[in-house]
Amino acid sequence: MHSPGDPGLVPLPASTQVLGGSALLRDGARVLADPALRPAARWWRRVTEEAFGIDLVPVTSPSDDGAVEGAGDSTAGRPADIVLSLAPDLPAGGYRIEVDEAPSGAAVRVEAADLAGAHAAVQTLRQLAGPSAYRRAPADYRGASTLPALPVVRIEDHPRFAWRGVLLDVARHFLPKADVLRFVDLAAAHRLNVLQLHLTDDQGWRVQVHRYPELTRTGAWRRESTVGTWRTGSRDGRPHGGFYTQDDLREIVAYARDRGITVVPEIDVPGHVEAAVAAYPELGTRKDRSGVRTTWGISQDVLDPSEGSLAFFRHVLDEVLEIFDAPWIGLGGDEVPPTLWRESPAIVERARSLGLFDAAGAVDVAQLHGWFVARLAKHVSAAGRRAVVWDEAVSPMLPRDVIVTSWRGYAQGAAALAAGYDVVMAPEQVLYLDHRAGEHPAEPIPVGFLRTVEDVYSFDPLPPALVGQQPLVEPQSPVELVETQISTSSTSGRAGSADQLQGRLLGAQAQVWTEHLDSARRVDYATFPRLAAFAEVAWSPRGEREPGSAASKEFLERLERRHLPRLDAYGVEYRPLAGPHPWQTRPGVQGYPRDLAAETAVGGWAGLGGWREDGGVENLPEPAPEEDSAAKRTPASAGTSAGERTPETERASKDTRTSEDAAVPDGERTPEGDA
Repeated sequence: MHSPGDPGLVPLPASTQVLGGSALLRDGARVLADPALRPAARWWRRVTEEAFGIDLVPVTSPSDDGAVEGAGDSTAGRPADIVLSLAPDLPAGGYRIEVDEAPSGAAVRVEAADLAGAHAAVQTLRQLAGPSAYRRAPADYRGASTLPALPVVRIEDHPRFAWRGVLLDVARHFLPKADVLRFVDLAAAHRLNVLQLHLTDDQGWRVQVHRYPELTRTGAWRRESTVGTWRTGSRDGRPHGGFYTQDDLREIVAYARDRGITVVPEIDVPGHVEAAVAAYPELGTRKDRSGVRTTWGISQDVLDPSEGSLAFFRHVLDEVLEIFDAPWIGLGGDEVPPTLWRESPAIVERARSLGLFDAAGAVDVAQLHGWFVARLAKHVSAAGRRAVVWDEAVSPMLPRDVIVTSWRGYAQGAAALAAGYDVVMAPEQVLYLDHRAGEHPAEPIPVGFLRTVEDVYSFDPLPPALVGQQPLVEPQSPVELVETQISTSSTSGRAGSADQLQGRLLGAQAQVWTEHLDSARRVDYATFPRLAAFAEVAWSPRGEREPGSAASKEFLERLERRHLPRLDAYGVEYRPLAGPHPWQTRPGVQGYPRDLAAETAVGGWAGLGGWREDGGVENLPEPAPEEDSAAKRTPASAGTSAGERTPETERASKDTRTSEDAAVPDGERTPEGDA
């Protein structure tokens, strides 16, 4: 049975007083919630009733007149046992919890600044009830139900960052809707509040678009997949695919909203589009129907940056805007090789007609990348939303209301802040959770940097050694974040006075890319328990968390003793701290580890990730599949590279970087390269 002494909460609240003793939550306990907080109260009642086999009775009035929703006279005349009320003195997203003993059982008082605070509070209440609270039915169903025992505590808490996100890639490997909903539950359990769904990529298109049915009829399916690093050329010969109907996605949005999570859709352009081009070849630069991509890595096949392509994706976005109520819409914008653009006289002429020239006066087709993303960002802004882009999409043309997600390193985020953009930090050096979590000899498909639980726990979004203190955005509701920025920022570029060109650090986001995660079990293994470490960094007050520090040791002890049992009860197949279980290994499947120290020595704070103008085999025409093997590649392919935004980083081991590129880029530089 759960011992209610030390609650062992994750993320750790700002303040917790354990007063000793415990209080039982009785069958028939009455729950009163302010109307604004009822969605959170309703969710907590439901999961607690299911886990413990009890009834929690919602009431609509604190009086003793028996004003009870769906209850008989047995509850009349009793004050509410659990009360959720608003407290305007708390910071946005904050809450207080008081648990006391009372003659009728536990007396629980929750005060919340807003609905977001109430969602966080009820997740904490669930943790207080012990691991059994994470089951979907009582484990002791043959005997008398075990009532949940809550420790007598006083908790006051609020989030560190407004944006506490996690990205789930459902494009590389499709996850059925039920698995996505489960992932939402797990994100909410860790008090995360943004789920970015990576819905489109070279390997699959996952969102139904009524105007363009071939996107899912053709683009949602591929004939086979690469197993392990693409350098081996190993294929499984097994068709793969799937997509979500618009009603499926609306269900996911509503389900997440009921748990305090905003779902941000991502439609990746103008690179990572082979699935769309397979369905509509006229969108591509080559204009041929080559099929949905079956391997990983950066593709040279990017959109033709034409008015036709722009119109097509405006129509796509119109349907996406109708499906998703999020204030933010992801446009991708990463890894866009201009190689084929340079080979097209029509595209070169288009760049000339648009006045896109480099410093020497030559036509610069690479600037079509920024031009294309900026046009779609304005379309999103016109709909009252804000676009979200990866850091390569920053250019002088990008509207200032766009949010920049810094993935290639830290320097890109610092430069975007200095240039006036709001930023979410998501550096692959720490927050790509498909990167290997240990050096165990049986680590399944070991790709990317070695990033342990302790490494993730030590993450600092903007290390002091890189920049001075940047303004942090106070936690606000999603609507407030959008309205504030749209009302104060120009959407026609970055012109403005110096004091207007200071962006805000919104928060941080962990990424779960799925090239090597082909099932929910593999997603569990890569994501947990490192996502718990990330969640504490994003929620709890800043502290000294370096590996080996007292705080790091305390977190690991709390994680193992208190939090992993919660994940066990929920059925999460996380990676054990000591290494994988035998059934979690993938014998014979080759990965591609990267050396963080070596890449940092060359790339510095900017890293070496992504497609690069200044070298690397990703910039060269790709070999035919039968030639795509490690044995036939040039020695350059074995060097340190930076590639695939998906942390499998196999591509990243191929990049080189000049000393100029290693410096912190200035605000006017386009991260995809200075052509």
